[in-house]
Amino acid sequence: MQRNRKIFQVENYLSYFTKEHILLVLASLFLLCLLIQLCFYLFTFSRLAFFNYKRKNSNTPPVSVVICARNELKNLKAFLPAVLEQKYPSFQVVVVNDCSWDETQKFLEELEPQYPQLKIVELKEQERYQHGKKFALALGIKAAAHDLLLLTDADCYPATPDWITETVHAYKDSTDIVIGYGAYKKEPGILNRWIRFDTVFNAMQYLSYAIGKNAYMGTGRNLSYKRKLFFGNKGFAKHFHILSGDDDLFVNETATKQNTAVCLTPNAFTFSKAKTTVSDWLAQKKRHMSTGFHYKAKHKFALGTFMLSQILLYPLLFVLLISKFKIEWVCIAFGLRLLTQLFIFGKSMQKLKETDLIWLIPFFDLLVSIVYPFVSFSNVIVKNKSWK
Repeated sequence: MQRNRKIFQVENYLSYFTKEHILLVLASLFLLCLLIQLCFYLFTFSRLAFFNYKRKNSNTPPVSVVICARNELKNLKAFLPAVLEQKYPSFQVVVVNDCSWDETQKFLEELEPQYPQLKIVELKEQERYQHGKKFALALGIKAAAHDLLLLTDADCYPATPDWITETVHAYKDSTDIVIGYGAYKKEPGILNRWIRFDTVFNAMQYLSYAIGKNAYMGTGRNLSYKRKLFFGNKGFAKHFHILSGDDDLFVNETATKQNTAVCLTPNAFTFSKAKTTVSDWLAQKKRHMSTGFHYKAKHKFALGTFMLSQILLYPLLFVLLISKFKIEWVCIAFGLRLLTQLFIFGKSMQKLKETDLIWLIPFFDLLVSIVYPFVSFSNVIVKNKSWK
C-alpha cells in the first residue's frame, strides 16, 4: 500500500512537471511570435507610417493607360470617362475588350468620336484557345503608343483628374516601376470595412517593402511601368502558365533596389467598388493569395515568417490565458504589441486615408489569423479557373 502511494505521488509530480514544461514552451513560442511582430512593425512597416512623399520630377512625357475589360459594360460606363478626362498634356487610353459578350464593344465604339485618345483592342473568343488576362494585357501593351504605361482595371476610377500627372511625377531617371495604392470605395456594412482593412493590411506590407527598396509586388488597380521593361523581361513569359499574377509576379521578377518607386499622394489613388458578398470576396482573395507561392524565396520567407507569427499569436495567447500562466506578464507583452500595432498601423491608415478603420484594428487583426489560413487551405483544395 505504501509503495503504491509513492508511485502515485511520483506520477502526479511528473504529470504536473509535464504541464508546466509544456506551458513554458508555449510561452516561449508566444514571446518569439510577439517579438517577430514587433520587429516587423517597428523596423519594416514603420517605413510607410513615416514616409514623406516627394515628387521626383515635373516632366510630362506621353503616357499609355491600359485597361482590360471582360463584360464590364456597367463599370466602363461609370468609370472610363474619369480616365479619359484626365488633365494631362499627352496620353492615350488603350481598352482591351477581352471576348466580352455584352455590349462593351458597341459602347467603346460610341465613345471613339468623343475621345480621340481612346484606342480599342478587341479580342474574340476562340474555341480551341482559351486565354487569361495576361494575354489580353500583353496585347494592350503591344498596342500602346508610348513607353510609359499606367495600368488599372475596368472597375476602377482615379481619385482625381491628376492621377496620371502625379504618377508620372514619381519617376526619376533610374525608375522603371511606380507602385500606387488601389483603395476600395467606402460604403456601409461590416464586409466593406473588412475588405478595406484587408487592403490596407496588405498595402502596409508591399508599400513598406517597396519604400525599403525591396519591392515584391504591386496591384494592377494602380501600377505603372515602362514598356521597354515589359518587353525586356519577355512580358509574362516566365509565369504565363499561372492564371493570376499579371501585376505582383511581374513586379516580383523585375523590381530592383534602383528601379522602383512609390506614389502615395492621395491625388494618385484609384478606387474600386468592393465585393458585396463574402463568397465573391473569398474568390477574389483566393486568386490574389495564390500567386504568393511563386514569389522569390527571400520574399516568401519574410512574408511567411510574419504571417506565421500572426496566425500562431492568438491561439497561444488564448491557451496561456485560460491556463493562467504568468497572466500579468502575458497581458503586458501582448498589450505592448497591440499599442505598437495601433500606432504604426494607425499612422499607415492615415497615409492611405482610411482612418475610420483604426478602431477596428484589434478585431480585424484577430480575423486575419482565422481567414488567411482558411483561404490558403482552400487554395490547395480548389483551384481558380478564370481571371475574373
